[in-house]
Amino acid sequence: MTTAAQESPEQHPVLVETSPEGVATVRLNRPDAMNALTVATKEALLEALRAVAEDPTVRCVVLTGSGRAFCVGQDLKEHVELLREGAEALWTTVPEHYNPLVELIATMDKPVVAALNGVAAGAGAAFAFAADFRVMADTAGINLAFAGIALSCDSGSSWALPRLVGVARAKELLLLPRTIPAQECLDLGLVTRVVTAAELDGTVAGLAATLAAGPTLAYGAIRRAVAFSAGHGLTESLAHEAQLMARTGTTEDHQSAVRAFLAKEKPVFSGR
Repeated sequence: MTTAAQESPEQHPVLVETSPEGVATVRLNRPDAMNALTVATKEALLEALRAVAEDPTVRCVVLTGSGRAFCVGQDLKEHVELLREGAEALWTTVPEHYNPLVELIATMDKPVVAALNGVAAGAGAAFAFAADFRVMADTAGINLAFAGIALSCDSGSSWALPRLVGVARAKELLLLPRTIPAQECLDLGLVTRVVTAAELDGTVAGLAATLAAGPTLAYGAIRRAVAFSAGHGLTESLAHEAQLMARTGTTEDHQSAVRAFLAKEKPVFSGR
């Protein structure tokens, strides 16, 4: 099923396609602009991510881009116009758009895979960091471009990047922005896997299908637990884990898995 808010695919900046297996592919669709983020694109992406996050039939989300880029971050053409106008939207976009986008990607109750079909820059890179898995084409790259246009970092870059590569390397990548090629991204731990461009779609589809067949609510609880413990002490993290364990312990998937274990059978998960 494909949705595009009653517009043709050529018109809509974000497309959503859901497979029968429960994989929702959310695709940025401004290929001529390398999927740069206008206000309209950010609002459409928020709408799309909220919809798939709330849809009980969706059990895994893939975030990707059309054309030769994943996402190059803020649309600078629109940004320049807003600067000229002195528009309030220039700075309110961070709390109104970027922050909720990253929180949705990072905390929705289902796993998220970023399929990096091309360059991911600025907020585009940060969106990828918020996902659970980042599968990158060997022709793609990452650029923490914020300082290059004399801006601070946003979209959770200051939170995610040090956790992926350490504080010293994070500051190096942020203060001296450059396009990091795919193999170096893998070596640094910025991405999960690098494949050829021809293999990207198939690799992502296989991973997403595996995740979609798994215990969705348990996956959601695990990603919340990991995010919580990154900013809390042991005692608080243990208490949070206990809450999540109580929640997942009452799910159909847990009870089904226990029965399957006792019967020496492979469990089949429903995502409930």
